[in-house]
Amino acid sequence: MKNAHPYIAIVTAMLIWSVSGIAIKEALTVFPPLTLIVLRFSIAVVLMLCIGLSARALSRRRTGKQSANEESGLALQRVKRKDLPFFLVGGFFQPFLYFLLETFTYDALSSPTIAEALLSTAPVFAPAFGILFLREKVTRNNVLGIALSTAGMLMLILVGADSFALGNAWGLLTAFLAVSAALLYSVTLKRIPAQYNSLTVVFHMQAFSLLLFVAVWLFMDKTAAEVTANAVLSVLYLAVFSSVTAFILFCYTVRKIGITRANVFNNLRPAFTAIAMFLLFNEHLPWGKLAGIALIITGLYICQQKKATH
Repeated sequence: MKNAHPYIAIVTAMLIWSVSGIAIKEALTVFPPLTLIVLRFSIAVVLMLCIGLSARALSRRRTGKQSANEESGLALQRVKRKDLPFFLVGGFFQPFLYFLLETFTYDALSSPTIAEALLSTAPVFAPAFGILFLREKVTRNNVLGIALSTAGMLMLILVGADSFALGNAWGLLTAFLAVSAALLYSVTLKRIPAQYNSLTVVFHMQAFSLLLFVAVWLFMDKTAAEVTANAVLSVLYLAVFSSVTAFILFCYTVRKIGITRANVFNNLRPAFTAIAMFLLFNEHLPWGKLAGIALIITGLYICQQKKATH
């Protein structure tokens, strides 16, 4: 079961992120995009700070010594100065740069479906980033699994889509840059020394990102509509689950199994979204989409097999 922990963690993270779009859509009826981002990450950073400091205090009280370093996986650790650049670089790539580029992509491309498809291509490029920056070994099973899973993801997104027009070159560029930012974030996670627990990593990265978001937000429109209970609940969901829980689980998994095998699970997000829309809103789920989900699951299974096929 210990070996299953990273997989349980990554599937849970993808499940949380897959329904984030519903919460974002609801929150955006009240808050401008950048205001929403600042709100969710402000709450997330404060929440992680409270959890981390409380866990550290409890651990120190239990041991009666200095640093509880880190008896609890939720204790907030002090970052050594020599390691600080990793946290700053990771926070710059994601959430900050990825979220901005994602917004530009949806704005520039004529079809949200195409934008979602392009932004979901991280598994395709993950092996190249793993080899180039981390010297990860990529097996034939990894390549085959990624190909099948990505094909299933594209089927899931494109089957029944109304428009296939790509839009302008700027949107294609921002989509590619967003995916690159997400993968460089994963690379940075692997480079951070193993002594730091996942909460410490995510907290410091998001705290730095928040400073960058606030700096941009100061120059943007901050006008909000009348606040509703649903919008508040949506912001809380995005902060507590999407920005804290899912990020910590994803961080834990990447550091355990590597960026190639972890990022292929991103293909589960549109599958979970389609299932959630079917269960919650009775949205039609045609056979083409079901076949796509089956391909995604098959590809994920093959990709996680370490032994190469011959």
